[in-house]
Amino acid sequence: MAKSRRNKGGGGAGSPEPVVAQVDGGLAELIPDRERPRAWALLIDGAPQSHVDLDDPAHLSFEYQRRLGHVVDLVAPPGRPLQVVHLGGGAFTLARYVAATRPRSTQQVVELDGPLVQLVRSHLPLDPGARIRVRSGDARAGLAKVPDGWADLVIADVFGGARTPAHLTSTEFLADVRRVLRPGGYYAANLADGPPLAHLRAQVATAAGLFPELALAADPTVFRGRRFGNAVLLASDVPLPVAEFTRRVASDPHPGRVEHGKELVDFTGGAAAVTDASAKPSPAPPPAVFR
Repeated sequence: MAKSRRNKGGGGAGSPEPVVAQVDGGLAELIPDRERPRAWALLIDGAPQSHVDLDDPAHLSFEYQRRLGHVVDLVAPPGRPLQVVHLGGGAFTLARYVAATRPRSTQQVVELDGPLVQLVRSHLPLDPGARIRVRSGDARAGLAKVPDGWADLVIADVFGGARTPAHLTSTEFLADVRRVLRPGGYYAANLADGPPLAHLRAQVATAAGLFPELALAADPTVFRGRRFGNAVLLASDVPLPVAEFTRRVASDPHPGRVEHGKELVDFTGGAAAVTDASAKPSPAPPPAVFR
């Protein structure tokens, strides 16, 4: 059961109190943002997962979410509605962003943690006018139910215990992503890794077997293998807007770098593609990452 003295998205006088609840993935906390009146951060077992501003759903606070937001901006001309599949829901930050920046978009969210979905719906309600369908279930099983060629964009942001499950890292998984995408559609994934970046290199190599066009955005210190962090992989069967994506990533509050082409091939260092038979979860982050 969720516990809070004042927990309806910042309503009422005074400052809202944190909301704490046990969900399938661990201890969930909704922490109010003291600088934005109706904004909240979602943490699971102390690991930051999402940030939502109910007054301004187009505001993206987390570094990786800003980079995924750039993908949403660039996948089609401004304002054009999209059909989007979100694998992993969290607090529905990216689904809210799509609904705010591209009205009339149709979105499907697949989130394994049913109690988390209930918590977020209760305390951070979705706009009732948004065309967002939320399913509780495994991301890969949910993806299998999406019709061929339905999606303009598939976003994968799935973490259990701060690790991406093994079955969402393989060639077979990406083959189903490719099936769901329309020609010219985009796949974007939030990945996490640290030195020696074996997981990240293997994920790029795996995507290269399914998609001819790739780009990878990350903090320069992550690229150099100096710290654990997030990277956003972008893939398509058509040329990517690399120059504009690079400009936007470089101008973020925490500037990042984008690799593509030969530099990205070199980055993989000859890593082998991952299959269902060889798949492993992404590495666990060091404890100091969330301190």
